Amino acid sequence: MIIRKFGPQDLKRVFEIENMSFDQSYGINMFKQLYDMGVGFLVAEKDGYVIGYVIFWIKYENQGHIISIAVDKNYRRLGAGTHLLVKAISILSLLDLDTIYLEVNENNPGAVEFYKTFNFKVDRVVPNYYENGAGAIVMYLKLEHGKIPTK
Repeated sequence: MIIRKFGPQDLKRVFEIENMSFDQSYGINMFKQLYDMGVGFLVAEKDGYVIGYVIFWIKYENQGHIISIAVDKNYRRLGAGTHLLVKAISILSLLDLDTIYLEVNENNPGAVEFYKTFNFKVDRVVPNYYENGAGAIVMYLKLEHGKIPTK
């Protein structure tokens, strides 16, 4: 498995993974816009096939944000999500940020536990965050300058 930068040729596949992973997905044009804006956008590839992705950026001067991360349901539990998240955290750690934030659907306890293994902490719950009325659990990871967090 390799982690590499997203390229326009990956757009359709990433959109497929997004749709199979979330009830409400970003539109394909949103992925293109994020890429065009220059956000961090990585894919996990196994045997030449894209099996997952992560999108991240600097939201504020001292805060990173994991926008989205997903792995094809047929390739979960093989470490792709871990590799993607570790790489995103590593990149953001080098940018002198204080904290990384992300949101998780309150109906996805598996994802909450996944992030907790990386020392993400629950900050708060935002009610009705998603279009379907579900709340978002906002989680954060405090960064130590000059140190890349490990799982």
